[in-house]
Amino acid sequence: MMSESVPIIQTIQLVKVYGTGENRVAALDGIDLRIDSGEFVAIMGPSGSGKSTLLNILACLDRPTEGQYILAGEDVSDYNRAQLAEIRSRQLGFVFQSYNLLPRLTALENVILPLLYRRDERMTHAEREERALAVLESVGLADRAHHYPNQLSGGQQQRVAIARALINDPLLILADEPTGNLDSHASEEIIDLLISLHQRGRTIVMVTHEPDMARHAQRVLMIRDGKLASDHKNGYQRETQSLVSVEGRSS
Repeated sequence: MMSESVPIIQTIQLVKVYGTGENRVAALDGIDLRIDSGEFVAIMGPSGSGKSTLLNILACLDRPTEGQYILAGEDVSDYNRAQLAEIRSRQLGFVFQSYNLLPRLTALENVILPLLYRRDERMTHAEREERALAVLESVGLADRAHHYPNQLSGGQQQRVAIARALINDPLLILADEPTGNLDSHASEEIIDLLISLHQRGRTIVMVTHEPDMARHAQRVLMIRDGKLASDHKNGYQRETQSLVSVEGRSS
């Protein structure tokens, strides 16, 4: 387990610039941020505020123009594409608004996919299936393992996406508008699942434009014009529980 003194996320004067000269736009303009292990943080802001740019950098999908991004004690600011891809496969889990499931694969096969991309993965096919089934069971979808995405509701598809994000036992879960395509009932189910994961010790960073979603996080970061406008704590506090990974070991 990582030392509690080392933050999961630390950014130092993070800057992201698009364009040059008169067309220069600073999407991020000096973001200083720290997120510790086990926190549930929501990022909010108006359209064009820079919140999606920030999430892309935190997700190792993009690099800052200036400043540092330190992930679990590792400065990844200047990593190349291959190095960032390796970080994503080993340490990060992603949940997208549009689910991003492959339509020709079953729920089980979609969940297994990240295991296939890991260079250090030495599991047999049977072991990968067993692990994926365990994660699907943890999100309440073991009985839908062999269904295709078009046979699942939107909420069920997002649960599959969350299971896929968990399959590699990541240090950090990044959720981008996870309820954006869902009705109110399915949205409540997804936020309840995220809360449950957080109560079991997961670190979650979620971008949302919905105040009803953000109120379930421990902290809310407000981004405006590329700057961190506010960082406040909500009343919500998780009940600490021991986290057992999908491999059956303590995280």
